[in-house]
Amino acid sequence: MNLKKNKIGILGGSFDPAHKGHLAISKETIKRFKLKKVVWAITKKNPFKKKSSLNLKNRIKICKIILKKIKNIEVKFYEDKIKSNKTINLINYLTKNKKNEIYFIMGADNLINFHKWHKWKTITKKCNIIVYDRHGYKKKSLNSKTYKSLNREKLKFIIFNKVNISSSQLRKI
Repeated sequence: MNLKKNKIGILGGSFDPAHKGHLAISKETIKRFKLKKVVWAITKKNPFKKKSSLNLKNRIKICKIILKKIKNIEVKFYEDKIKSNKTINLINYLTKNKKNEIYFIMGADNLINFHKWHKWKTITKKCNIIVYDRHGYKKKSLNSKTYKSLNREKLKFIIFNKVNISSSQLRKI
């Protein structure tokens, strides 16, 4: 008996602020990997970044405004429910339902230090990793410890008509 999987994308981050780049890679992942939906898993605080410039409530509100007319992308805050901001705990929570197949989405800049994430190897065993090229990060990310250690079945590096913007650039405006 072959149970049909719920293919769900997870784009985690502080979304400080959310922008059209987040939307573009979410839509592309849905299309390319035939996902049921993408969840923007917003975090109170990214452990690798300074304090967010906008509070959590405002960041969620902005995400919801951006996603208002989009049916298959939603914003969720899981940290109170799972009592953690660690990616592995979110993945464990989402994969409790054996029907869920998780596609973890990130930019190439995050792949460079992915090996420093809590239980990163377990994350790579439990879900597919989808990495989008970001301007200026391709070479470093393709030389990263994570990229070199994973097989191409588990990690897909996507060359994409990049939306050349980042949240940190937007905060400077």
